Amino acid sequence: MNILIIEDEIVAQQALARMLVNTFPDVEICGILDSVHDTIDYLENAKSYPDIIFMDVELSDGKCFDIFERTEIHCPVIMVTAYDNYAVKAFEVNSVDYLLKPVDVDDLRRAIERCRKRKESGGGLDIKELKAMMTSTTAKRYKQRYLLRYNDKIVMVDTAQIAYFYSEDGCTYLMTAAGERYLMDVSLDVVSKELDPAHFFRISRSCIVADSSIGNVAKRLGNRIKLTLKPASDIDSFVSRSKTADFLTWLEHGEQ
Repeated sequence: MNILIIEDEIVAQQALARMLVNTFPDVEICGILDSVHDTIDYLENAKSYPDIIFMDVELSDGKCFDIFERTEIHCPVIMVTAYDNYAVKAFEVNSVDYLLKPVDVDDLRRAIERCRKRKESGGGLDIKELKAMMTSTTAKRYKQRYLLRYNDKIVMVDTAQIAYFYSEDGCTYLMTAAGERYLMDVSLDVVSKELDPAHFFRISRSCIVADSSIGNVAKRLGNRIKLTLKPASDIDSFVSRSKTADFLTWLEHGEQ
C-alpha cells in the first residue's frame, strides 16, 4: 500500500510515517511533501500513484483545498487536522476521512479501513462545499491563551499579553509585553496556525510579531524592512523580502 504524506511540519511528518510503517506491514511511504505546489507537481507526474493520501489542511504555501481545485485526485484522502470536533463535522458531511492531531493508532486503523471501503463503493466528495464549511466553522476559532511551564510552575499567558514569538538555536520562545520570556514546547509553524491573523504576522521563518509590539518601521538598504519591537530585543526583526507586500497590507488593514 503506497502512502503519500502531505504535511508541512517535520515532526508531524516523521511521527505519522513511523506510525504507518509500524502499524501496517504492507505500507510504503512513496513521498512526503509540505506544499500545495510540490503536491500538484507530484500528482501530475507520478510514475506510481499513491493508494491513499494523508493530507494536512494548512500547508506551507496555502490550504489543501487549492490542491483539489488545481488537479484531480484519483485515490482516497485522509485529512490529518488539529481542528476541533465541531469543525470536522464538515468532513463527515462530505464523506471525507479524517484524523485529529495528535493521531491515535486505533483511529488510524479505523480511518484506513473506512478509506478502503469508501474506495470500493466509489464515494466522492464535494470540495467546494467542504471548503465553505471549513471556512465558516473555523474562521474565528483562534488561540486565546497559552499554558507554559516555568521552572516548577504552570503559567497562563493570554494572547493579548504577547509581544512576539521567535525561534533561536532550535528552540521557540514567547515574549510578553511585560518583557517576560518563556520557552515553548511547540514549533513556530504550529504557533503561526493558532493565532488570529488580524493581530499577528509571521515576518520571517524565525519570528512572529503582534501588531501591538511594533514600535517603528524602517526601510533599509535593498528596500528591506526592519522593525523596532516592544519590548526591545536583539533578535532578527527584518521582514522577509517575500513577505514585505503582505506585511505592509496587514499593517495597514490589520489582516493577512
